[in-house]
Amino acid sequence: MTSQRRHTFLIVSNLDTRTVDSLHYGDYIQTDEWRALRPALSSSSENEMNLPNSLTVLRIFFVPLLVVVLLTRQPNWNFWGLPIHFEVWGVLILLVAAATDAMDGYFARKRREITTLGILLDPIADKLLISAAFISLVSMGLVQAWMVVIIIGREFIVVGLREIASVEGLVIPASPLGKTKMVLQVLAGCAVILTAKYPALKTLGTTLLWLVVVSAVLSAMHYFQMFWSQINFRVQERRRRSSLVIVEPKEKPQDVLTR
Repeated sequence: MTSQRRHTFLIVSNLDTRTVDSLHYGDYIQTDEWRALRPALSSSSENEMNLPNSLTVLRIFFVPLLVVVLLTRQPNWNFWGLPIHFEVWGVLILLVAAATDAMDGYFARKRREITTLGILLDPIADKLLISAAFISLVSMGLVQAWMVVIIIGREFIVVGLREIASVEGLVIPASPLGKTKMVLQVLAGCAVILTAKYPALKTLGTTLLWLVVVSAVLSAMHYFQMFWSQINFRVQERRRRSSLVIVEPKEKPQDVLTR
């Protein structure tokens, strides 16, 4: 076995499998449950389209529906004399989609139905939903574009850092601040959508938007701090290993006797 292969083996063997969920499994697996649920991953992979994955796919289908409702400002219906405008429909779609985000993770853990499809689709569905909602609100003139750039930019930063870390065999664990940010995003989106019909909610919507922006910045800084600490440790470890060079003792030449 060459030294390069031995080095690769050490990297893989030193990786704690309990932390893999924070990179690839999102909300499906908690860190302390990974070892217990690892057998369920292989057993449930045969049935990819289970209930949790169906909820995730449903959330993706909600994305274009939400965009159409917000940008066309339709439908505006009356049910038994009660007017329900597009703002209400937009809020309902956003809340139901956010509810599927919590439900698919709950059912995946409870029923141990963790599949590769769900691992891939869950973070994509979340980012599509939030990005579509806030970009649509910018088009409607309800949100300033620079705020949305920060919110969406944070998502790209975190994804990029996690991908770089995964190449090095490292894992950036999920941050509680990131979970708080997701809840604030949904609440802010609902409040801002309602301001199109109810201007009195503008102060509430603006306050929630600022909280989302601040939490996005703080969360990005926290992820970068965790990323840098792990990468820096790995780089120093590599340098330490590469500096351990075996030096063969050299034979000293015999002194030549001179007359």
